Amino acid sequence: MFARLIFSIVDFGARKGLSTPPAAGLASEGELSAKLRARQTGVRGETYAYWYLRRHGYTLVARNFTTHGIKGEIDLVGYDGSVLAFVEVKTRTIPDAAATASPQAVQRTPEDAVNWEKRRNLSRMARQFLRARHIESAECRFDVLAIETRPGVKPLVRLHKGAFGAERT
Repeated sequence: MFARLIFSIVDFGARKGLSTPPAAGLASEGELSAKLRARQTGVRGETYAYWYLRRHGYTLVARNFTTHGIKGEIDLVGYDGSVLAFVEVKTRTIPDAAATASPQAVQRTPEDAVNWEKRRNLSRMARQFLRARHIESAECRFDVLAIETRPGVKPLVRLHKGAFGAERT
């Protein structure tokens, strides 16, 4: 019940998108400003994903899990029923059609960012998570939660349960 209430508040707040529009007059700070906006969009996307998953029955046990010596982090870890899910959240801002310079520009989906190297690192971190928590026998899977956000439009969310298997290294 609580997760439903909080997600409805977060969802209402996201009704005009999760990304921050570029500020007028800050073109001289271009790249720095773009990186900051991307980071803010990512944090907002992870918060949205957290409450989205809670709303859909996940019991989350960790956020932004990192381990020494392994590149990256696991965004969310939680139980979906009896299955321990390691969730990678990918948020992408899709520009307005009017703002796109070329109509033929190929837009990649957020899911495309979870490449072989990312899957390998997630698998390694998941094994370390299980080892650190002394979880010896648990059914596990890797989920990808893709969020596409457009300025002024509610985000589009796709949850891919069991998106890939553990990569051996």
